[in-house]
Amino acid sequence: MAVSESDYNYLRELVQEQSANLIDPSRNALFDTRLTQIARLSGADNLGDFVTMLKSGRPVHLHRAVAEAMTINETSFFRDLKPFEMLREVILPRLIERRQDSRRLRIWSAASSTGQEAYSLAMVIAEHFPDLAHWDVKIIGTDISRQVVDYAQKGRYRRLEVNRGLPARMLLKYMTRDGEEWEVNPQIRSMCEFQYANLCAPLSLLPVFDLVFLRNVLLYFSQQDRRALFREIHRKVAPDGYLVLGNAEQAEDSTDLFEVEFGANCYFYSPVKTG
Repeated sequence: MAVSESDYNYLRELVQEQSANLIDPSRNALFDTRLTQIARLSGADNLGDFVTMLKSGRPVHLHRAVAEAMTINETSFFRDLKPFEMLREVILPRLIERRQDSRRLRIWSAASSTGQEAYSLAMVIAEHFPDLAHWDVKIIGTDISRQVVDYAQKGRYRRLEVNRGLPARMLLKYMTRDGEEWEVNPQIRSMCEFQYANLCAPLSLLPVFDLVFLRNVLLYFSQQDRRALFREIHRKVAPDGYLVLGNAEQAEDSTDLFEVEFGANCYFYSPVKTG
C-alpha cells in the first residue's frame, strides 16, 4: 500500500504529539527511511500498512517507537566549540566560586543523544579544573530515545564518531582503543550518567541543576511547547545557575523567565527570579 499525503500528515501529528518535534512536509522521505524497519518488525508489509496499524490505536508502544525513530540524533564531541570555551572561561569559574561550601555541581545535558555532549563536558572539567576531582560532580544526560540512552551509557564509539570534533590529544588522554572502537575512560564515565526523559512531559524525577545545556532542540518545537519547556527548565535550574542554548536559538522570543548574558563571544542565560 502506497503512503498517502494524509498518512504523512498523520505521522507528523503523531511525532509532534509524542515528542513535540515538527517534521516539515518537505522531509517526508525521512519517514520512509527511518520507519521502514520498524514497520517490518511490527509485521506490516509496507509503510502504508504500518500507518493503518498505528491509526487503529494498537499497539500503543509503536507510537513511541515512531517518535523515537524520528528524533534528530545528530551530535558530535565538542559540537560548536564556542559554548565549551565560554563554559571554561566564564560559567565554570563562577559556579566553582559559588559552590565552594557545598563542593557539589550538577549539570544537565538535555537531549544528549548518544552522549558525546555529556562526555565533552566531563572532559572540559577534567582537563581545565583538576581540583573538581575532589568535588561531587555529576553530569546527567537525558534523551527521549531509549536506544540512544543505552548507547551513551556504554561509552563506546566508532572511529568515525571520535574523529568528529574530538582533538587527537584528548582522544588519547580520555579514551582507550578496543579493537575498532574507543571507550571512554573510567574518570570521565564516573562523572556521567544517562537516563530517559521526555522534555514535553513533567521532569519531576530530575534534580535541580547548576547548569543546563539545551542545545539544538528548540528549533524543532512549536512556540507553545517552547514556552512550556522553558517553564519546566526554570524550575530545574538553580537561582544562580545558567542555561546554554544552541547558536541559532534564543529564549527571548518564547519566555521572560531567563535573561541573556554575554561572555567569551557566546550568549548564555540566567534564570529570572519570580514570586
